Amino acid sequence: MNKFKQLLSGKPSEKLFLLGNEAIARGIIEAGVKTATTYPGTPSSEVGNVLYEIAKEAGIYFQYSINEKIATEVAFSSAISGLRSFVFMKHVGMNVAADPLMSIAYTGIRAGMVIMSADDPSMFSSQNEQDNRNYAEMAHIPLVEPSTSQEAKDFLKYAFEISEKELVPVLYRTTTRVSHQRGMVELGEIPQNKTKGYFPNEPGRYVALPVNSMGFKEKLVKKMERLKSVSETSPLNRIETYGSGKYGIITSGEAYNVLMDAVRKYRLDVSVLKLGFTNPLPESMITKFLNDHGDVIIVEELDPFLETKVRMMAQMHSLNTRIYGKIDGFFSMSHEYNPVTVAASLSKIIKFETEKLPVEIDISELPPRPPVLCPGCPHRATYYAVKRAVKMSNIKDPIYSSDIGCYSLGVYDPYDEADIMIEMGSSIGVGGGISKVTNQKVIAFIGDSTFFHSGLTGLANAVHNESNLLLMVLDNRTTAMTGQQPHPGIELNGMGEPAPALSIEAIAQSMGVKYIKTVDPYDLKSTLLAVSGALKNEGVSVVIARRECAILRDNEMRAKKTWKTYQVNTEKCGLCMNCVENFSCPAISIKGGVINIDQDICDGCGVCAETYVCPFRAIEEVQ
Repeated sequence: MNKFKQLLSGKPSEKLFLLGNEAIARGIIEAGVKTATTYPGTPSSEVGNVLYEIAKEAGIYFQYSINEKIATEVAFSSAISGLRSFVFMKHVGMNVAADPLMSIAYTGIRAGMVIMSADDPSMFSSQNEQDNRNYAEMAHIPLVEPSTSQEAKDFLKYAFEISEKELVPVLYRTTTRVSHQRGMVELGEIPQNKTKGYFPNEPGRYVALPVNSMGFKEKLVKKMERLKSVSETSPLNRIETYGSGKYGIITSGEAYNVLMDAVRKYRLDVSVLKLGFTNPLPESMITKFLNDHGDVIIVEELDPFLETKVRMMAQMHSLNTRIYGKIDGFFSMSHEYNPVTVAASLSKIIKFETEKLPVEIDISELPPRPPVLCPGCPHRATYYAVKRAVKMSNIKDPIYSSDIGCYSLGVYDPYDEADIMIEMGSSIGVGGGISKVTNQKVIAFIGDSTFFHSGLTGLANAVHNESNLLLMVLDNRTTAMTGQQPHPGIELNGMGEPAPALSIEAIAQSMGVKYIKTVDPYDLKSTLLAVSGALKNEGVSVVIARRECAILRDNEMRAKKTWKTYQVNTEKCGLCMNCVENFSCPAISIKGGVINIDQDICDGCGVCAETYVCPFRAIEEVQ
């Protein structure tokens, strides 16, 4: 049985040991959601992986949208047609979704709509650690934050109730640890409800023209005012007392978990106001909590979101409570918290002895181990070919504009082919801009999924404005960086059904690109010729390096039992070191003065055996 089917078949009161994101998927089912959409992004990806497997059976329409903006718009269309909808994304995806978000908060909805942002403190898989709680305040929408897997499921259902109480979208914020922790989850009922929506004609209700939006804003402000009273009595906000509760602590989300590790370990004498409904905040509850304690500590990750509001409440109510947090330097503004760092900060205020922080390890003697492309990754061959073609073309100062994805690993030695990289789809826009203000050759890299996400507009802009740019589309036939999800370039949709695939070549041609070549990066000769030709071309050129992700290829070879590997014939090897120093597959190394291929990790792509990598033809297939 599919490992996710238990999320659908599990009975009320049954307990499952679930990942936070799996608990959210069960919460979607228990909440009666009929439409779910996303663009895959870690740490939210597992929600989509579950829905991809069970959405159809659960009676949910699930869509891997082209980007987060479209995902939000599709979910909104369901919500205004009377069906509950859920859209989820990683934190930087909210920046893409922000355009519709700010307006649909104004227009409102007809059925519950919850927008999940999975934030990434410490940037484990992200380019920044923006705190998306700020979006709730900016958009004037409610904010809910779970701490555990059980809460991840239960709070989601509550978020839908809030959403439908005032017909406003709700922001549901997790962080990496909440999404990726496992815990026991007690299941609830799965409702039976309608599957078809209806959009009633209500002229002007969803039309955000200024004449309408002025009234929408006033209604939105009143909705949030009414939700303040809901927050005051919400079961998501509670006080826990340990000892006499001398010190007060206000916290939310994952910060609650690490705080409680310190509270229990050091038997701290505190009262903890644990908040799950964090916008609007329960002002009366908080001011009473401040009144009841002479010293109140705010424990939260990233921005002083709670602290700023709590300090404002203290000032408005003329309270003398001493408040401690980030603003006065007791806690860090950056990175994920852990029990050690939280205990260290608390000990400065509460005055207790903590364990000594672990002695820092001197890593100066350890060899550097940057992340690497997988053995057999087609991107390695592409980067190798591009670098060689640039050298053969005698281009002295190329500019490499890169993008977000597996291919961002091209920044590392020996490829060094990422001078700029800021966000998804930016490689073409930035590269096109640089080509207008310098005389240097610009080479932009982008993946197939990212091309559809936000590269389309960049390419149109580059063509229309006559940029001088070589665009390398590294097409590995999937969204590899987040776990092999489909995208519009392949013949499969989010429901696992056949779907029309969009042609990158046809899109580029329709935009006016004249030089378009498609190559197999495992064929270094044809790739070198295509790239060399593009480097001589003026204007926008597109080279599509198409070869499936090595993980997909490996799975297929294992299934067909066609696995093969390569080895080095030491009698032929000239020790030129090109395979080690320039091709740099992790399976190839030098040991005891001879080149070696690790048979345990070689995936048999055979690119290293080409004469462009091994001029001595010393790398041979293992017979």
